[in-house]
Amino acid sequence: MTHARRRTIDLEWGTVSCLEWEPEETAAAARDAPPLPVLLLHGGGVDSAWLSWGDVGAALAARGHRVVAPDLPGQGESDPAPWRFTQERLVALVGEVVDALGLERYVVGGLSLGGGLTIGHVLERPAGVAGAMLFGSYGIMRRQYRGPLALPAHIATWMTVATGFMGWMLRWYGNDHRRLEQGLVAIVRSPDQRTPELVDAVLAEAQRESAFVHFEQWQRDQIGLLRLKTDYTDRLAEFPVPALVVHGDRDTGVPVSCAEAAAGLIPDSRLLVVTGAGHWVQRDRPDAVTPAVLRFLDAVR
Repeated sequence: MTHARRRTIDLEWGTVSCLEWEPEETAAAARDAPPLPVLLLHGGGVDSAWLSWGDVGAALAARGHRVVAPDLPGQGESDPAPWRFTQERLVALVGEVVDALGLERYVVGGLSLGGGLTIGHVLERPAGVAGAMLFGSYGIMRRQYRGPLALPAHIATWMTVATGFMGWMLRWYGNDHRRLEQGLVAIVRSPDQRTPELVDAVLAEAQRESAFVHFEQWQRDQIGLLRLKTDYTDRLAEFPVPALVVHGDRDTGVPVSCAEAAAGLIPDSRLLVVTGAGHWVQRDRPDAVTPAVLRFLDAVR
C-alpha cells in the first residue's frame, strides 16, 4: 500500500500542509496514458486531509495516480488563516494551491464544504480541470433543509449560528469522547467504520486550538436569515467538465434529493447514491465509493 508523505506549500499569508501520495510506478506504467493527478478537499468542522482522504488517497495512488490533499487553514497541520473564512476566499485558496503545486491537467474533488469549493473552483477556473467529484457536496441547495418546515428550520439554524450557540455546541461535542462518538453515528452510519481509531483521530482534531474558529466564520458567512448565501444550482447547467456526484441516501446534512437534482443539471454527470451511507460517505461505504472513483478517473483521463 502506498504511504502518504507530508509536504508544505508556502503562500503569501502562511503555510498549507498537504498529504501527498506518489503513484505506484508499476500501476502508472501499465496505463496507455499517464493517470491524471487528483486534488482532494476535505470538509469543514472537525476534518482534515487525513481524516477524509487517508484511505482514498492510498487506493488511488495504488492505481497510478498522484494524489494531493491539503489541510485547510487551521485544520490538520496547516497554519490558521489571517483572513476570515468566506466561500469566495476559500475558492480562491484552491486556485492558490493548484498554482503552487504546478497542476496543469487534473481532477478535483471534495467532501461537503470541500465539494462546494470544488464547484466554485471549476466554475471560476475550468482551464486544466479534467473532471470534478462531489461527495455530500455543499452549494447545491437554497436552504439547509427541504420540505414544508424548511424555512422555520433554516431560521432556527441561523439563530444558533448568529448567537454563537452553534459554536458552543460544536465545542461541547468535540471535548467529550462519548458525545463525539455518538455524534459520529449521524455521519458514519456503518458501525464497522466507526472504529476506535477513527474516534480518537476525530477527537484529536477537535482538540486543536483553531479547530472550530474558521468553520464558525464560514457558517456566519454562509447561513443567512432566509437562505444559504452560496447556491450554485443556477450555474450547474454550464458546468464545463464531467462530474461524479456521490451521496449517501441517509445524509442528514445535505438531502439526497439535492444531489439528484444537481446531477440532473450538470451536462456530463454520473450519480452514485450509496445505500445506507451518511454524510461522510467515502468513509461510511468505501467498498462502494472507491471503485466508483477509480472508474470515473479512468473515464476522464
